[in-house]
Amino acid sequence: MKKPFKLMLSVITSLLLVFSAACGSSNEQTSQPERDTENEQKLTGKLVVYSSRNENFVDPLLNKFKEETGVEVLALHGVEPLQLIEEAGNVQADIFISNDVGALEYLRMKGILEGFDAKGAETIDAQFRAEDNAWIALSVRARGFIYNKDLISEEEMPKTMEELMDPKWAGQFAITRGGNGSMIANVSALRREWGDEKTSQWVTAIKNNAGAIMQGHGDIRRAVGAGEFKFGLVNNYYYHQQLEEPTDNNVGFIYPDQGEGEMGVILNAAGVGLVKGGPNSANAKAFIEWLLKEENQLAFVGESLELPINPKLDPPYKHATKISDLKVQSMPLKELGQYFEDTKALIEKAGLDLELK
Repeated sequence: MKKPFKLMLSVITSLLLVFSAACGSSNEQTSQPERDTENEQKLTGKLVVYSSRNENFVDPLLNKFKEETGVEVLALHGVEPLQLIEEAGNVQADIFISNDVGALEYLRMKGILEGFDAKGAETIDAQFRAEDNAWIALSVRARGFIYNKDLISEEEMPKTMEELMDPKWAGQFAITRGGNGSMIANVSALRREWGDEKTSQWVTAIKNNAGAIMQGHGDIRRAVGAGEFKFGLVNNYYYHQQLEEPTDNNVGFIYPDQGEGEMGVILNAAGVGLVKGGPNSANAKAFIEWLLKEENQLAFVGESLELPINPKLDPPYKHATKISDLKVQSMPLKELGQYFEDTKALIEKAGLDLELK
């Protein structure tokens, strides 16, 4: 009887030791702090991006996101805000990238964009993002005049936006079509500064005075560099682009309205918006938070030669004029959205076609 009893006791003891070890192991695991898997979460599926920004600036950014996350990115370029409004009942896009804060705020006001508590949003000053972070701007630019130094001196150049109305400049400069996002923002800023009547007169005058109305600013900077026109109305980064050309690069740039009592240079910014009800909402939010990492904010600026908004980041190119060194128009960029829709109508009524014909 003793041997069976001892054998049973040994088995029971072994089982208790195994059970105790298992419990101890379980307790040790649950007592460990939870791992932060937020940055390790594997993304899957697709991301549909609509963009009105130059695809040469956008595609490298989207390719970087795809390579780092494995998400399939489908991009549609050349999208106007109206398309997102038309698709509101059948949402196709997850993200809208725009060169114009006015367009982004306009879409937010129309209920097309929605906000969320994006990690990293605090790196962008509040004046450059929607109150609910439905859109966040990442790079900024200024409006001004690129000029050909072989044809006109800095002293001879106009120094204000208003001077473009003078008939003496007829045929000597180039502008973009009225529907260009930066032109719309330019006119919106003037509406706030001057009111609609004077702004409408300005649009009519520059349309009549312009030697050419071109599709985009790249066309203007190349034409000015080649000596086809003395100057052109562009964003400042087109000047830096022309400086990098192997030829036709003897150009300068005027930041207008810098004198005492003048309104200051007109700013606009490029950024990203979260489309409400997008088919891949989780990936869209992940994309925005990925974009807000400092290295990706610089990737958003990319080859555009714009200026990063985040003050901690240096411009990724030489000879940049910091926005802080300029006299800037006082209008908060968020207000551009309040003018966006009516501005397009004003431009057309003043005689400047939105599209080339």
